[in-house]
Amino acid sequence: MKFGKEFAAQMVQEWQEAYMDYNYLKKILKEVLQFKQRNTPSSMPAAATSKGSLKRRVSLYRAFSGLTNRYRGSPRKNANEDEVILISAMEEEGGGEGRYQTMFMNASEEGGERELLFFKRLDDEFNKVVKFYKGKVDEVTAEAEDLNRQMDALIALRIKVENPGLAGANMGNLATNRVSLNTASIVHPINSSTRNPELSHMEVIQEVEMSTETNSDDDKKVSDAENSASSSQGKTTSNVERFRPASLEVLDHVKINVEPETPVSTMKNIIASSKSDLSYSKEELRKAEELMARAFIVFYQKLRLLKSYCFLNQLAFSKIMKKYDKITSRNASKAYLNMVDVSYLGSSEEVTKLMERVEAAFVKHFANGNHRKGINILRPKSKREKHRTTFLLGFFSGCSLALVIAVAVLIHARDVLNSPGGPTYMENIFPLYSLFGFIVLHMMLYAANIYFWKRHRINYAFIFGFKQGRELGYREVLLLGSGLAVLTLGGVLSNLDMEMDPRTSSFKAIIELIPLGILTLVLLIIFCPFNIIYRSSRFFLIQCAFHCLLAPLYKVVLPDFFLADQLTSQVQAFRNLEFYVCYYGFGDFKRRSNRCHESKVFESFYFVVAIIPYWIRFLQCLRRYFEERDSMQVYNSVKFFSTIIAVVVKTFYDLKRGMIWKILAAVTSGFATIISTYWDIVIDWGLLRQNSGNPWLRDKLVLPNKGVYFVAMGLNVVLRLAWMQTVLGFREAPVLHRTALTAIVACLEILRRGIWNFFRLENEHLNNVGKYRAFKSVPFPFYYDDDEDKSV
Repeated sequence: MKFGKEFAAQMVQEWQEAYMDYNYLKKILKEVLQFKQRNTPSSMPAAATSKGSLKRRVSLYRAFSGLTNRYRGSPRKNANEDEVILISAMEEEGGGEGRYQTMFMNASEEGGERELLFFKRLDDEFNKVVKFYKGKVDEVTAEAEDLNRQMDALIALRIKVENPGLAGANMGNLATNRVSLNTASIVHPINSSTRNPELSHMEVIQEVEMSTETNSDDDKKVSDAENSASSSQGKTTSNVERFRPASLEVLDHVKINVEPETPVSTMKNIIASSKSDLSYSKEELRKAEELMARAFIVFYQKLRLLKSYCFLNQLAFSKIMKKYDKITSRNASKAYLNMVDVSYLGSSEEVTKLMERVEAAFVKHFANGNHRKGINILRPKSKREKHRTTFLLGFFSGCSLALVIAVAVLIHARDVLNSPGGPTYMENIFPLYSLFGFIVLHMMLYAANIYFWKRHRINYAFIFGFKQGRELGYREVLLLGSGLAVLTLGGVLSNLDMEMDPRTSSFKAIIELIPLGILTLVLLIIFCPFNIIYRSSRFFLIQCAFHCLLAPLYKVVLPDFFLADQLTSQVQAFRNLEFYVCYYGFGDFKRRSNRCHESKVFESFYFVVAIIPYWIRFLQCLRRYFEERDSMQVYNSVKFFSTIIAVVVKTFYDLKRGMIWKILAAVTSGFATIISTYWDIVIDWGLLRQNSGNPWLRDKLVLPNKGVYFVAMGLNVVLRLAWMQTVLGFREAPVLHRTALTAIVACLEILRRGIWNFFRLENEHLNNVGKYRAFKSVPFPFYYDDDEDKSV
């Protein structure tokens, strides 16, 4: 793989604009090469080739030193020939590292203006990288200080909860001891008289209980010397000095916020908005430790990505300068890369030191000293593709295709649809199996979304908040979808075969229970508590669904409202679930004839289940407005409320008919369709920007082919209108039963949702990129008094 592709593959996608623009610099060098080739005499290539071949033959007998002498220049060149560029650092006002500027010495040569442009752009890229990197280092430095303060409070809370006697005995002496129990700190304080002036400011960051394991031998030697040279009283004094408890005064200035987001806690916050004080209970301590462990894990991931950012950019500058030397036959890389090494980007060690201290702290305080366990938590392994998944996916896909062909052949051979029992079958059995068809289609489209998200480097795992290494890939989703398809098609085939076989005519009741058995099996798998069939993903889905059901009582995050949006495209599936309850609950399956639409209860729930998904989104919008004070959420709630009205009126028309209901249904549905279509394209996708760099699209696009966006917008409009077919009067088709036509319209809506998913997440990803937002914010368990003052 070429370095350019590898460089792009290893980027932090949310920071991609902050990386060196390697491709553009490479493009400039290509123009330099083309200019030199055009201005080289025709007789030169042969001589150059001969000289090159001779040089290669000679080099075969030279000692290999490429791995050790990185910047060694050619001994044949004089010192004056190496002075291709002069680099100077221009100090900025207010201190800090200034901008670097390169002066190209051979600009007067023919074609030198292109090389001058190269170095000008190279300086711009380097200064951009250094500025971004330094800004991020300052951010993690400030966050490290916040973690220190949080750990101060956590250690004090540990003393209060686990060692109340020790806390009471040392209460008088704790005022002057600001260091944690049984250790010194992440970084031992350095006296001003002994401090090395070359050390960075990171060396004096006060962190709690993070002394590294590498100091254990030295501590042991010191302890042995103290034991042999002092009395027992002296040993006691020495131990007190070395292991000073954390100050319990911290607890007088903090409040705790470890209560999880639940409906009860939400109601408490509404009734009493003040935060709860410390209760000094073991449960509070456990929750605080969980939050701090999460904060350390996220902080460590930031440090890892920041270190990767630094390394990749240094490597990119090295590659582009060596490419420049190769094209121009100059020796400018040595001077420029020496400048890179001495700059903040190459010489800063703050991130590396912080990583070492975080590792030592996490191992001590959150892994019980087990180094391997702590490091495995901090450095989760990347997900590996399994051959078993690929094999099972191919097996179930082949079985699904074979079953589809078998069902089609059986229906055609026995003319099931035109038989006397055909309408009865479509009215009673088809809705039972079409439920699984809707789910399978949605899963297939979601798998396609994942494939294209990964292909175009959209960080869907970060956006949804999946645990690293636990997210499902498109193969896993396809495997689940194809497995469910095999179960469904197997049930359809067995149902048809047993129905047509005279020998099984007495087992009709058992035959009708096949769809219910499949549904029961699916529900058992979803709620299975054992660690099988992607348990973490199943529980994540259950959690999001639970948050949706109790929408106003939980803080709304992206996975929750994204799932609710998916549910709005599965209205027909909810109605099929209602039909399950009616068909099997009222005992209609024993005689294969339902009286559901004659029931007032069924008719009432026929309205309710259709508006539940839209009602969830309506409540989520209101919750987000009250929390974020974003006026756009009010408009979004109006959109969903108009859809609720349209669904209710259209359902009345489906059940009661009449010209008045038809007119009302057409007006409300048309209004809701127009608003929803505009919101999809303009707000959710961020398109139709007239003054953008890409006319009528947006400034930044992920897909290289702009026509795809216009096709997607057109399809969205057409598929949005599909649900109005019943209102416009197209309720029957010459060759299709009414239930089949309803299922087709429902499938078109699911298809529209699958297209919507890709562009919605693309827009969210680009918003994160624009704000360099690559991490989720993790709440801290403790609030200091000064934090509250700042928020006021």
